[in-house]
Amino acid sequence: MDLHEFQGKFLLKQYGVVVPVGYVAYNADEAVDAARKVQEETGSDKWAIKAQIHAGGRGKAGGVKIAKSIDEVKHFAQQLLGSRLVTPQTSAEGKLVRKVLVEQNIYYPGAEQPQEFYMSFLLNRSQEKYMMMYSPQGGMEIETVAEQTPELIFSEFIDPTLGLMPYQARRIAFNLGLSGESFQNMVNFIMNLYKAAAAIDASLVEINPILKASDGKIFAADAKVVIDNNALYRHPDIKAMHDPDEEDPLEIEASQYKLNYIKLQGNVGCMVNGAGLAMATMDVIKMSGGEPANFLDVGGSADVERVEKGFRIILKDPNVKLIFVNIFGGIVRCDRVANGIVQAYKNIGEIPVPIVVRLQGTNAEEGKKIIAESSLKVYSAVKIDEAAYLIQDLLNK
Repeated sequence: MDLHEFQGKFLLKQYGVVVPVGYVAYNADEAVDAARKVQEETGSDKWAIKAQIHAGGRGKAGGVKIAKSIDEVKHFAQQLLGSRLVTPQTSAEGKLVRKVLVEQNIYYPGAEQPQEFYMSFLLNRSQEKYMMMYSPQGGMEIETVAEQTPELIFSEFIDPTLGLMPYQARRIAFNLGLSGESFQNMVNFIMNLYKAAAAIDASLVEINPILKASDGKIFAADAKVVIDNNALYRHPDIKAMHDPDEEDPLEIEASQYKLNYIKLQGNVGCMVNGAGLAMATMDVIKMSGGEPANFLDVGGSADVERVEKGFRIILKDPNVKLIFVNIFGGIVRCDRVANGIVQAYKNIGEIPVPIVVRLQGTNAEEGKKIIAESSLKVYSAVKIDEAAYLIQDLLNK
């Protein structure tokens, strides 16, 4: 489950991670009140106004503003709230900004030169360990750093039975080039960051940048926090932070029927049973000249109700020109799936796009016969290349 920046920082702060003082606002007047509250607590005469959406790249897209007066706070809040922010991680339509975070200025003048670092906490499944990945090149996309200066990316593996050891935190701070008070501040920051990430069952905590301020203090200037869905039962308080406004309505609807659905930008809807088969199905669609419009896994039981719900969700996407149903009959027999597809089609009524059904496995030929004799606008196939040719022909009509 993705969290907003302000939510992630709230959780990190509970474990001693230093974050800027800030408050969330849902309208311009609340933003002004938040700025005044920040000023009272910190003395800051500048504020960062940050759009709160589930997408990275907000700064480059104009979603982060620096206000130098209360009037500018109000102006920038009015500008951001209600706008649609388009970043490299959103669709072309962008995401609607419903709230902003008003934070203190942490780039204040002082004796030292501010420095930006990158750090992320994640699971390394191949090593079966936690991992801290970090770099002295903060404030940049980590992919760019990896491409241009790979020698500046470091990693520290953490045995979950032992946790992060102090010597590891010191090694990280040393590799970041720190010394003196800022070195110790970074060690404390790293230890607390690990403690927070492990305690909240985070699958990812990414802070870019971590800022060493001009007085040597270490701040989490940003925070991307993702919680492992499988652990949410342990954290009802975090589960309550879920923001349905940030999710696609079709994905929310699909989850209610226990369908694994992710909306994409293509023109061929697909329905499969099994995540691996879904990935292969999307490859087939692309090889046939189409683009996948979604990922939809109906799971091990492709019964009438689940197939019907799947069809209805796919058909709500206006970009869909064709539906490809690719089912492997292992646990479930293909003839039962075929009957389910025919019945679901009849329950829905007229479906405005052609449907290609490929059934393989137990009773595949019987299933194909049921589809062929249904007199519906459904094209059946047994082999994957048959389905690919059908998709190609139908898309070219």
